Amino acid sequence: MDKISIRNLEVFGHHGVYPEENVLGQKFLVDAELYMDTRAAGKSDRLADSVSYGDVCSMIRDEMTRQNDKLLERACERLARAILLAWPVFHELEITVKKPWAPVLMHLDYAAVTIRRGWHRVYVGAGSNMGDRQAYLDMAKKALMEDEEIRDFQSARIIETEPYGYVDQDKFLNTVYTFDTLYTPEELLTLLQSIENQAGRTREIHWGPRTLDLDLLLYDHLVTEDPRLVLPHPEVHKRLFVLESLCELYPYGLHPVTNERFCDIKKRLEKE
Repeated sequence: MDKISIRNLEVFGHHGVYPEENVLGQKFLVDAELYMDTRAAGKSDRLADSVSYGDVCSMIRDEMTRQNDKLLERACERLARAILLAWPVFHELEITVKKPWAPVLMHLDYAAVTIRRGWHRVYVGAGSNMGDRQAYLDMAKKALMEDEEIRDFQSARIIETEPYGYVDQDKFLNTVYTFDTLYTPEELLTLLQSIENQAGRTREIHWGPRTLDLDLLLYDHLVTEDPRLVLPHPEVHKRLFVLESLCELYPYGLHPVTNERFCDIKKRLEKE
């Protein structure tokens, strides 16, 4: 990925833990490494195909002076979020905020915090088999589409499926959503569970009936072993109804563990 760099942008701000820093203020230096595809701009030589460095610098200045933060970590987080939301062409960025006059009572060039943030492609399975099934799916879709830290939302068609696991229950409406997000996997899981709770979701029977079920299937190509959040979803390669919707959106994607195409996994399950 190509990169635009801004180094040592000088801004006067009022960030710090101590009251004197908030009142008197001090100098901060900001570095930004902005990752995007510059090929179109390189071929056309048109600013419209790139991003104005001046505009980015102005936003950094505005964000650094808009409010007082106690921690550099907070300033970095605000800068990263503001830039990524303002310019969709940036897939990822690295922000460093340096504090040359850090009050440590010793000589140092600067104290600094560096963070890397970016957009991540995720796939979420959605299902409902209680009450107004379509309404619950519509509610989930609306909540996700309206979230500022989610973009490029797409949905597979909705299909009716037989229950999986615990079979003594009504049929499901199922689909798969895909979108880019700034959320970490853990933050996204919390958001999905919050939406389920708004739909009155209860967890009394494993694989039992539910008003709304939102499963995080894939997060980039991440593989985790956290018991609270296993990625990819441990059942994604076993559930034909999930693969049917997933293959509508991502047929040639590779399962991060088995390295098989999802369309090939689907074909194998259909033959069993």
